[in-house]
Amino acid sequence: MKSVTEILEQLKAIAENPRAQKDALIASGKKVVLTAPVYTPEELVHSLGMVPMGAWGGDIELMEAKRYFPAFICSIVQSLVELGIKGVYDGVSAVIIPSLCDSLKVVGENWKYAVPNIPFLPMTYPQNRKPEYGKEFTKKGYEKLIEELEKISGETFEDGKLAQSIRIYNEHNALMRELSEVLADHPEVTAAQRSVVFKSAFFMLKEEHSKVIRELLEALKEQKPGEAKIKIMTTGILADSPSLLNIIDSNGLQIVADDVAAESRQYRTDALEDTTALDSLSGKFCAMDHCSVLYDVEKKRIDLIVETAKNHGARGVLMVLTKFCDPEEFDYPLIKKACDAAGLPIILIEVDRQMENYEQAGTMIETFKDMLGKNS
Repeated sequence: MKSVTEILEQLKAIAENPRAQKDALIASGKKVVLTAPVYTPEELVHSLGMVPMGAWGGDIELMEAKRYFPAFICSIVQSLVELGIKGVYDGVSAVIIPSLCDSLKVVGENWKYAVPNIPFLPMTYPQNRKPEYGKEFTKKGYEKLIEELEKISGETFEDGKLAQSIRIYNEHNALMRELSEVLADHPEVTAAQRSVVFKSAFFMLKEEHSKVIRELLEALKEQKPGEAKIKIMTTGILADSPSLLNIIDSNGLQIVADDVAAESRQYRTDALEDTTALDSLSGKFCAMDHCSVLYDVEKKRIDLIVETAKNHGARGVLMVLTKFCDPEEFDYPLIKKACDAAGLPIILIEVDRQMENYEQAGTMIETFKDMLGKNS
C-alpha cells in the first residue's frame, strides 16, 4: 500500500501541471472539454465519452487579456482568457462557461474573439432555481448544451449513460466529503497538501480520482495523527495560492473545514433519482445552496459557515477574497457580523492571480495566529 506522502505527491504532480495532464489525455485519443467555474455540468461531458477538465485560470501575469477586460474584473476570468490566448489550452475541443456572476456573463463573448480556435459553449443558469420553472429552465439549458456536445464528441446522448456518469460523480462527492472529515483529524497533512487533493480532482476523470482518494483514505486511517495545530476554517472562491498556503503552514495553522467554491462547495450536493437522469441532473443544480454565486435571499451560507467552524473546533475563520469578486464582497459584512456574534475571530485576505508579494498577508495571518492562541 502506498504511503500518505506518496499519494499526496502523486496528486501534487497532477495539480501543479494540468497542461501535461491535458496533453496526455489528448495524446491517448480523448477529447477534452474545459469546464469554467463554478458549477458546470461535467456529468454531461463525461456521459458523451469526453473528459471534463476544470479551467479556473492560473497564477500568471496578465498582458493580452487586458485588451478584453477592464482592470476591475475578477482575475480568475482574466487569467482564463490569458491562458487561452497564450495557447496553454490548445488541443481541447471546447470550453463551457456558465453565467453565475457578472464576470462570467461577459467572458464568453470576449473568448470568441480572443481564443477563436476553441469553441465557446454557454451554460445559462436561472437564479430563481427553486421553483419548478427554474428546474425546467435548467433542463432546457442542458438540452441545448447536449446538442453542441454531441457535435463535438460524435456521440449520441443517452439518458442511461448520463445515469452512469451521475453515479460516478455522486460516489466521488461522497468520497471527497469523507476525506474532508478525515483530514480534519490529521494535522500532519499541510494546507498545501490538502489543497492539491481538491485541485487535482479538476484535472482527472472522476472515477480515476476516486480510486486515488480511496487509497488516501485507507492510508490516512492507518497513519497516526500528527501533533495538534491551531484549527481554522477557510471560505472564499479560490484558495490555492502556494504562497498563501505556505504562510498558513509556517504559522502552524490547520484547515479543518472549508467553504471554498473550488473545494468543498463542489461536493455538497448529489443528483437524486428522478424521472430521467437529465431531470436528476437538473434537480441537482436547483438543490444547490450556501454559495455566494447562487441567489438566496435568506443567505443561509452565513449560518453554515459559523456552524461548520464550530462543529470542527475551528478557532477562527480565514476568508480568502478574490479581488473584485462582487458576490463574495457582498457576503463578507454578513459573514463577519455572524462570526463576531458567535465569538469566532475572522480575518480577510484579498488575493488575485497576479499577486507575487504576500508580505502583508503574512503579517496579517501571523497576527491572526497570535489572536487565536490567546483565545485558546
